[in-house]
Amino acid sequence: MLARPKSQRATGRITLSDVAQAAGVSPSTVSRALRGERAVDPLLIERVVSVSEKLGYVPDPAARALASQRSDHVTILIPLLSNTLFVDLLEAAQRTLRAEGYQTLMGVTHYDAGEEELLLREQLHHRPAGLLITGLNHSSGSQRLMARNKVPCVHLMDLPDEESRPVAESVNEAELGPYCVGFSQTDAGEAMTRYLLGQNKKRIVFAAAQLDPRVMRRLKGWRRALKSVDLHDPHLEWLNPAPSSLALGGLMFEQIMKQCPDVDAIFFCNDDLAQGALLAAMRLNVAVPQKVAIAGFNDLMGSDQMWPPLTTVRTPRAQVGEAAAKMLLQLIRGEVPEQAQLNLGFQIIARQSA
Repeated sequence: MLARPKSQRATGRITLSDVAQAAGVSPSTVSRALRGERAVDPLLIERVVSVSEKLGYVPDPAARALASQRSDHVTILIPLLSNTLFVDLLEAAQRTLRAEGYQTLMGVTHYDAGEEELLLREQLHHRPAGLLITGLNHSSGSQRLMARNKVPCVHLMDLPDEESRPVAESVNEAELGPYCVGFSQTDAGEAMTRYLLGQNKKRIVFAAAQLDPRVMRRLKGWRRALKSVDLHDPHLEWLNPAPSSLALGGLMFEQIMKQCPDVDAIFFCNDDLAQGALLAAMRLNVAVPQKVAIAGFNDLMGSDQMWPPLTTVRTPRAQVGEAAAKMLLQLIRGEVPEQAQLNLGFQIIARQSA
């Protein structure tokens, strides 16, 4: 049994020095061992971890950041955890960062710019080594926070245009544009609409929920494709700010078929809406795709198991998470990524629903 370290603070808190004393190594070695650095002997890591656990040592990340002027954690801000889109991204990013000794602190913004700004302010107090943040549209307050704190930052799931370019975080970034990994939401929306046009569909509804900036860029792509063939009808923009869900998709399908019975295709902004629409079509005996084609976005789990299987846009969520984490690691090391904006593209997955 380990003896109580003589240097233990009056507060009872076990310190890094206490662990070092008990393990017979230097405090810096303890720090490196607990981070799991590859240069440290695995047997030494095992000994240090065992001692720290027996003593009940809990690292103080704030103190470590102040002492070293850097931290070993990265902040990741995502809109939702209930959407597998962001779970896939988060898992890939976390796996990549952890392999390099970085922990992740996650914040959920709920698509609320004010909540995002509050989370960002709180997280920056902990002096993160870097920041991964979803999208490119942020409040002016969030943009100022990122610019003033000069924390290495990579934006996720989108690419910049003139409407979405955030405040540059450095002179170098002002020249290169924001660091981001994703794909063009506008191009993806246009590509799916052109696919439906190629299936001889002419009355194509764009049905959307949540109405976050990425959804609105898909709408922009839908408009662009239809305007190019003189088929755009603003009455076929079916927009609902409520959270996206299967239930809402079913309700939207019923409303669309009742109010616009001549439509021959519905492009839903997300797969859960489209899945709900397919279930509603079965319930209402509406033939898909004969009466109306249905398409979605993101190729979420279960879309290939629907009846008929859902035509959708496959987005590279896990690849975005991994590539963004790797780009952020480069920035943390002071390296300049080969590409400031990494476009990982998308795929049209043609199935029987359209």
